[in-house]
Amino acid sequence: MIRGGPTNTDRQQNRTRINGDISAREIRVVGPNGELIGIITPDKALRMAEELELDLVEIAPQAQPPVCKIMDYGKFKYEQQKKERLLKKKQQVILVKEVRFHPNIDTHDFDFKVKHARQFLLDGNKVKASVVFRGRQLAHQEFGVELLRKFREALDDVGLLEKEPSLEGRSLVSIFAPDKKKIAAMTKKSSPAEEETEE
Repeated sequence: MIRGGPTNTDRQQNRTRINGDISAREIRVVGPNGELIGIITPDKALRMAEELELDLVEIAPQAQPPVCKIMDYGKFKYEQQKKERLLKKKQQVILVKEVRFHPNIDTHDFDFKVKHARQFLLDGNKVKASVVFRGRQLAHQEFGVELLRKFREALDDVGLLEKEPSLEGRSLVSIFAPDKKKIAAMTKKSSPAEEETEE
């Protein structure tokens, strides 16, 4: 019975082969400083690595013959993990949060939605502002355009207009992105005041 998921063979193929795990008859060996040693047997390369108190690591298994490097595998693995962690940190997930209005929204509700949108932008997310028309309201899209203009002005210190208002079905839609420069400047301004308060 065949079941999903990686088999032991798959795991072995995906795993970096080091030292005694290298099974090729001949390998192309690269020295610890990047110098090409040549094509030799894994046993001979392993002896060289042991003399230097280092490991023999297969770095290009698909090559003919496979390429192996003499290196400190522990240090190499640590550096790789460090790079992966840095990449994950840099990869910020940007979400698109929607804020919906009706053309006849009152001032209190409008201000409440602006407050939410500001927070979304400060958190690094995009904001999709939708003015939803009902029935005959669709004939007066200018109210929606005016509402989105006011919304844009209210978010001017934290957001950038990424997509001009356009009709999508019965909604007039505009998209805003965080203005990183303005947000950073705002954060810098508020920091000294906070520090003084703490003192």
